[in-house]
Amino acid sequence: MAARIWTAGLVVIGDEILSGRTQDKNIAQLATWLNAQGIRLAEVRVVPDQQAAIVEAVNTLRARNDYCFTTGGIGPTHDDITVDAIAAALGVPVVVHAEARAALADYYASKGGLTEARLRMARVPEGAELIVNRMSGAPGIRWGNIFILAGVPHIAAGMLDALTGTLEGGLPVVSRTVGCWVAESEIADLLGETERAHEGVSIGSYPFFRDGRVGANFVVRATDAALVDRVIAILADGLEARGFEAVDGGI
Repeated sequence: MAARIWTAGLVVIGDEILSGRTQDKNIAQLATWLNAQGIRLAEVRVVPDQQAAIVEAVNTLRARNDYCFTTGGIGPTHDDITVDAIAAALGVPVVVHAEARAALADYYASKGGLTEARLRMARVPEGAELIVNRMSGAPGIRWGNIFILAGVPHIAAGMLDALTGTLEGGLPVVSRTVGCWVAESEIADLLGETERAHEGVSIGSYPFFRDGRVGANFVVRATDAALVDRVIAILADGLEARGFEAVDGGI
């Protein structure tokens, strides 16, 4: 029987991402963290600061994945609408969380106090739990299988650190790479046949053009390290048999 695969979806929220003013770093950060928890990032949506778009994306991704993460839109300004949107998606009211309020009051005690704007960061969908944030005082939020994180990457990283080891998952994915100066079309049959012959293995092909030459790196992924090693050896032997040099670790 195939091992249970746990998946997560991510909703990246923010007009600044879609406009190109800000380059998202949270996708790679979350994917790496999830893999260490034995969970695969299965899909990502980037949506504007519009409630309807957030509601639709969150409800879709939480329904077809084990977990749904969001990043962005939980700050103190009027356009930070993630909490309101997710509360609408869940059909619950927004409330001020007592523990979040206390944490913010303590954090801002020597920084001008807890203003009305700062208090917005204590608002949560009713029934939510908090995710500890040691960086800025404003906590992340968990409601069921939904995890609401900050958009600032280093703050999101701290929230993920607080979640480490708390989510149910499977085995982490192991990967290795072999590279070759070859057009991927020339060895497509080798890649396809090898993947089909090894259940639980995926082989990604990543072509490039460099120094006037065409090449590709092939990444083998599975939850079984020995299986990954075996498939890498098969690919290397197959490339060599076709007259191409295989480069362990990629080019």
